[in-house]
Amino acid sequence: MSVLMTRNRFLTLAASAAFLGATLPPHAQGQGKPGMTLTSPDFSDGGEIPSKYTQRVPNPISPELQWTNVPTGVVTFVLHMHDPDVAKQKTTEDQLHWMVINIPGSATSLPQNVPGGSPNLQDGAIQLKNGGGTVGYRGPGAPAAGPDHHYTFELYALDTKLDLGPDATRADVLKAINGHILAKAVLEGRFHK
Repeated sequence: MSVLMTRNRFLTLAASAAFLGATLPPHAQGQGKPGMTLTSPDFSDGGEIPSKYTQRVPNPISPELQWTNVPTGVVTFVLHMHDPDVAKQKTTEDQLHWMVINIPGSATSLPQNVPGGSPNLQDGAIQLKNGGGTVGYRGPGAPAAGPDHHYTFELYALDTKLDLGPDATRADVLKAINGHILAKAVLEGRFHK
């Protein structure tokens, strides 16, 4: 397996902060625990995302996501799923496929087939509009004519609840989490039609 697809990649707090231009709260630094891990029973890290979670089918569903090694002091999580390969190919900006904010700090997973259409989930989490303009999960849809795209699921553990509603944008969220990131975990899946 190539270096780009190494399993169980963990980003350090410093790398997470640098990526966002963010600053970490003092209590987040120096934790000697293993890094937070994001996985799915539906596909392996770096593996191909099965069709039922993609635009290969008419109504794709979201995969189950699970996380472990959560640091202490987590109030909420933010999930950010996007396709950075679109921006690398300079055809359009990075495509947002799913963003969920204010996932309770006690949560350890998101179930398969999280309902779309409504921003408010039963546990108080909020789904924002994706790059297609709909609320909730938008399955991968890279065209068949090109190479696999690498769909990136990023989970941020925060020391706060975000004061944002369903009309917030991705830029609003990334700005709001600045200085509140306790940990970040990444899961990557590949797909093209």
